Amino acid sequence: MNLKSLITDVPDFPQPGVVFKDISPLLKSPDALLYICQAIVEGVNLDNVDYFVGIESRGFVLGSMLAAYHKKGFIPLRKAGKLPPPVIAESYTLEYGTATLEISLGTGRVMVVDDVLATGGTLQAGINLAQRAGYTIEQVAVLINLTFLNTMRFKNEEVFSLVSY
Repeated sequence: MNLKSLITDVPDFPQPGVVFKDISPLLKSPDALLYICQAIVEGVNLDNVDYFVGIESRGFVLGSMLAAYHKKGFIPLRKAGKLPPPVIAESYTLEYGTATLEISLGTGRVMVVDDVLATGGTLQAGINLAQRAGYTIEQVAVLINLTFLNTMRFKNEEVFSLVSY
């Protein structure tokens, strides 16, 4: 399936010089959603995954969709102040600012998912935070990898993505 045809570029958003990858048209396609549910876990032994961890906000859409489709639980990684305590937090640098993520403590084996891997700050913070919270990271995947902005790896391999730019 040609997912790139369902992703639009929005220049100068959220600030001048940034080209935002809008997945809204993709989310409107039931065929694309079904394809993502199947293809993003390619090569992953789901017997070793208890939960999908989704990073706010578009990672929530992907993570909860994957959790429901594969009959797993979902764990949200939220922006600071959005989860009830107790939580742990990690601050990180974005390509256009700084942010903080929070997660509830727990245990289990997880697959971390997000929409876009740009410079890697958000995804790396999410991985670090999930590990510090007590989870074992089995796999990491993103819908879109902006390979010209990062060389991020997980378990010595390029982060799995369905679309690369």
